[in-house]
Amino acid sequence: MVLAIKRAADPIRVRSRAGVFSFPNPVNEHAARIVAAGVAVLALTTLVTGWLWLAPVLAVGFAARTLSGPRFSLLGRLATQVVAPRLGPARLVPGPPKRFAQAIGLGLTTVATLAAYALGSPALALGLVAVLLVFASLESVFGLCAGCWLFGLLMRAGVIPADVCAECNDVTRRYAEAQAVNGS
Repeated sequence: MVLAIKRAADPIRVRSRAGVFSFPNPVNEHAARIVAAGVAVLALTTLVTGWLWLAPVLAVGFAARTLSGPRFSLLGRLATQVVAPRLGPARLVPGPPKRFAQAIGLGLTTVATLAAYALGSPALALGLVAVLLVFASLESVFGLCAGCWLFGLLMRAGVIPADVCAECNDVTRRYAEAQAVNGS
């Protein structure tokens, strides 16, 4: 019992637990786009085959990435450790908007899963997966992150405090740091 209390109070252990649920900042945009491509492929597969069991698979992936970045996501690990390093130097973008976008994907796929299995509405589930396909495709093909765009709007409106993403507010500093890292 005393050992358990000491372990819980140990600051190293507390920090390591908090680190498990941390999200990387900055994020390699190449990896984010590869993850989006994987999501788009899974969403398209769901729509073409009608395999609604892929909706909870997508939701679990979004939950893993929202909670801890790519650490516990098979798709995230593949993107960050295998594919993105082969695409050249990292293009760094702020992490908080990407986490926000993952949370939107989590909400969408959770509702799609509930629609399919709790409400018995496969049409609604497939409609939500189609919306996911559109936004994942925009991210993967054009680099247009709708969740990131919404994050920026919410910051400008004051809904999301400015200190949540200092990098988002200081674009010139972010690009100067990225150029210094890439040696340009």
